[in-house]
Amino acid sequence: MYKIAVIPGDGTGPEVVQEGLKVLEAASRKYRFQYETKVYDFGGARYLKTGKTLDDKDIEELKKYHAIYLGAIGHPDVKPGILETGVLLKLRFSLDQYINLRPVKLYNAEFCPLKDKKPADIDFVVVRENSEGLYKGMGEFKDKGTKDEVAIQVSYNTRKGVERCIRYAFEYCRKRNKRKKLTLCGKTNVLTFAWDLWERTFNEVAKDYPDIATDYAHVDATTMWFVKNPEWFDVIVTDNMFGDIITDLGAMVQGGMGIAAGGNINPGGVSMFEPIGGSAPKYTGKNVINPLAAICALGMLLENLGEEKAGQAVERATIDVVTGKLKSLAAGKMGYSTTEVGDLVVENL
Repeated sequence: MYKIAVIPGDGTGPEVVQEGLKVLEAASRKYRFQYETKVYDFGGARYLKTGKTLDDKDIEELKKYHAIYLGAIGHPDVKPGILETGVLLKLRFSLDQYINLRPVKLYNAEFCPLKDKKPADIDFVVVRENSEGLYKGMGEFKDKGTKDEVAIQVSYNTRKGVERCIRYAFEYCRKRNKRKKLTLCGKTNVLTFAWDLWERTFNEVAKDYPDIATDYAHVDATTMWFVKNPEWFDVIVTDNMFGDIITDLGAMVQGGMGIAAGGNINPGGVSMFEPIGGSAPKYTGKNVINPLAAICALGMLLENLGEEKAGQAVERATIDVVTGKLKSLAAGKMGYSTTEVGDLVVENL
């Protein structure tokens, strides 16, 4: 019996999560596993009503679950940064979800913005450190509001945090068993403190994985190769900020935010899975948003729970829909409504 906490969140989050739960029910029937869910109202509407984001007691309750299924966080009536820090980052940090896992996989060449690229050319994974770096929130103002103001934002990296992320990436690359190549993406020529630590740690850990080929690319070069030669990549490991940036580019390369899913992973604890496209408030309630990213996130959740056959079947069903049915991956242009796309996946499953 899997216990799954559901956080539909803001905007179109509840709509796409509903379709994911529809697929979860179908998968449980076919693959004969049991689950129970509980819905939590964390997000913008709750904050506007109560002034609360996420309490420590909420975190303690979420620790009792096997996984968390998230829709989206972001409300147009809430100042940017409040929900992101008070809900998303607090979840990641408090539950020690130190890996952000982002598969970048092209399902249909027709939806790829790159010329002459096929599904075989775009199939890689970004392993992003998820609990340190610039997102740690460390810094200060000096002489704020004056002409001499200084804003300091600290990139905080520990040997422990860097090593466990890099080691996870090596293990994932070995398990993935495709090209068996791990690329470190950084900026060693300019950010000489943080990336000296990252590079030294990467090279030391690599000695424990002689079966994995390794290489290095500056982050700016990585963005170029994502566009020009995405087939070069297998697994990429990087820090929090660079990972945030390159995974959005990866989403565009694979067809858009409508198909991009991610996991916030604690290998020994509670992990959280979500579509990465955000709350898209302008589409709220119109039944036109693409739910496939949320459905793909549900597939990742199942694999993480150990229901690998079910998770892989969800992905295959999604691929069938993307390659055989949809006119586009963009909201309002799919040729089907949100609920109809969810029905198609269930039918294929």
